[in-house]
Amino acid sequence: MDYVRLGDCGLKVSKLGLGAMGFGSKDWRGWVLEADESRAIVERALDQGINFFDTCDFYSAGRSEEILGQVLLRRVNRDDVVIATKVGMNMGPGPNDRGFSRKHLLKAVDASLARLGVDHIDLYQTHIWDRSSNLEEMVLAFDHLVKSGKVLHVGITDMPAWQFATCLNIADQHQASRFVSAQNHYNLIFREDERELMPLCRAENIALISYSPMGRGFLAGNRHNNDWGDTIRSKTDDFAQKLYYRDSDFEVANRVGEVANKLSITPTQVALAWVLSKPGITAPIFGATSPDQVDTAIAALDIQLSEEDCHYLETAYEPRGW
Repeated sequence: MDYVRLGDCGLKVSKLGLGAMGFGSKDWRGWVLEADESRAIVERALDQGINFFDTCDFYSAGRSEEILGQVLLRRVNRDDVVIATKVGMNMGPGPNDRGFSRKHLLKAVDASLARLGVDHIDLYQTHIWDRSSNLEEMVLAFDHLVKSGKVLHVGITDMPAWQFATCLNIADQHQASRFVSAQNHYNLIFREDERELMPLCRAENIALISYSPMGRGFLAGNRHNNDWGDTIRSKTDDFAQKLYYRDSDFEVANRVGEVANKLSITPTQVALAWVLSKPGITAPIFGATSPDQVDTAIAALDIQLSEEDCHYLETAYEPRGW
């Protein structure tokens, strides 16, 4: 396993991060793995050299954080892993139980620390973006968390490029902690951030830790026209159903399968290798439902797609409207 710097900061992370959205409680989502099933996946990732793990307070109402912390700290020393979590989604019935106000951030970070069972979070990130956020209040609140020692570094997820640029400028003006990473939705069937966010991150040396590199399973080779797929997640994943399933998406998936057959690898490896090949990508975050899927993802690190294959995969893409 190779380890790389997380953007401008000195933190070293594995070239792949393991996402923990699928760990928690089936009461939250039917496809989620309970603690015993999750443990084997996290342990395989550790055995394979992955040191970067990403979760969120919203996943299974905090149960994902609990499981991840318990498994990691049972197996390794706290300093041997990089733990990332996210904040911003609704965690209660009150009007201040979500978002990026100073009030919510100070409460949420303590709750995440308790669930994870740690005294600091390596990377604390915004989650689903609220365009009405007070950017200066948010930036300075995150800076306060860094100065308190509860958080080492801060990052964003899926923020419009112009607002992200504004946040970086606010941090510079106040000599506050800058966001060091951007977790963005990026794969062969969702490439909208190539317009603005990714060029901004490359220019500012912000780490791109893209999520859903396999299109939430859409690029796994089991999707067909007018077919949601045959897994519990594919049948119930309303997020994917709203974003994908265009005719052009199926064409991309078909081409992924063709390239996989030609190279004698899996479609998911083609999809992940393509993301890894793009400029500025630091450590894509992938999900797994079995230890074997961890092995498959790690093998993609050694796959080099040709320019011809990349061109074939990319030219079927249909840009989305603004």
